Amino acid sequence: MGIIYKPLDINNLSHFNKVKELIDVDLSEPYSIWVYRYFLNQWPELVFLAFDSENTEDLPIGCIIAKSESHRGARLRGYIGMLAVDSSYRRRGIAKKLVEISIEKMVADGCDEIMLETEVENKIALKLYEGMGFLRVKRMYRYYLNEGDAFKLILPLTERACIRSTFLVNEQGINDNNICLLYTSDAADEGLG
Repeated sequence: MGIIYKPLDINNLSHFNKVKELIDVDLSEPYSIWVYRYFLNQWPELVFLAFDSENTEDLPIGCIIAKSESHRGARLRGYIGMLAVDSSYRRRGIAKKLVEISIEKMVADGCDEIMLETEVENKIALKLYEGMGFLRVKRMYRYYLNEGDAFKLILPLTERACIRSTFLVNEQGINDNNICLLYTSDAADEGLG
């Protein structure tokens, strides 16, 4: 059996329906069509599917849905929103490969870090992500609708990921509080630098 990984074809309704089915079966949150469209329409290049090359139905057996956007105007943050693999295909490295493909794409796009949340009770997911370098940064109590707790995990990719957003300078040389942090000789003369 060979597994083939492909980007999402946004116009393939049967692929979309199977992705929705995979996620609805395994994830603790009931996602509306609007949540899927939010990710798929804005970041289709960050959605990857896994297919069994021997399956003639041409339906995905795994998927990862992600996004990337500016975080507080200071860094580019990737975000893994959903990861699911059909239960009959688990323990074959498919989820890990989907995460690797997603990380590679976000690195190529210039992300400084990648964030995700996962249930505290999901030991398999925690082992997967932490084995790939993700760090637990926060526990969020009663985060999910089922009142389960979640861990926020972050994979730092650049030095910017290791500095609090408050102290980072955006492209215009301004931090989040709109205070200029660039050193200038005028600021030094005024005792501000």
